[in-house]
Amino acid sequence: MTDDEARSLLPSWNEAWHALGAVPGEGLFEALLARYREAHRAYHTLQHLGECLDGLARERSQAVRPAEVALALWFHDAIYDVHAHDNEAQSADWARRALLDAGAAPEVAARVHALVMATRHDVQPQDTDARVLVDIDLSILGAPTARFAEYERQIRIEYAHVPPGIFEPRRRGILGGFLAREPLYLTPTVRVRLEHAARANLRQAIG
Repeated sequence: MTDDEARSLLPSWNEAWHALGAVPGEGLFEALLARYREAHRAYHTLQHLGECLDGLARERSQAVRPAEVALALWFHDAIYDVHAHDNEAQSADWARRALLDAGAAPEVAARVHALVMATRHDVQPQDTDARVLVDIDLSILGAPTARFAEYERQIRIEYAHVPPGIFEPRRRGILGGFLAREPLYLTPTVRVRLEHAARANLRQAIG
């Protein structure tokens, strides 16, 4: 994503903070952009963030508190280290600190923290906003064939240090877990739009 494309995300950023009546710390926007531009990332980049924000614009009416969902999306991959197992927790903690420092109410900061934690994808969420957030994060599974193939290549690049004999069965296990969900998408509008394509992509990838 070019600098101009990254800057095009700024209105979404400002709108979310304004809706919460909070003022983000100086340099926070640039700090997040820098994280998403880290050299070791191939999928968890500004491309993915932009796709997520586009998804929220499409599904905004499905969210109870769309500004909180927006900020959770901004922070959900803020920390990304393929060797770590607490990326979501670190990202959620950063989001909570940033919100509190910006003057957001503690309950708002707590909800955004919980939303970021929902992107661990270890269980299907029950909360409406968490469902919207998770479905947006997983929308890549229902992307057009070429974009899904690109996504798979990008994930492999991020895990290039893992030998094929280890990576491939683990990857099939992760994708198979998503395929086993009935339904995969819990937000009705996302389900109608992406469920069929996602299942086709996943079956092809597991192959």
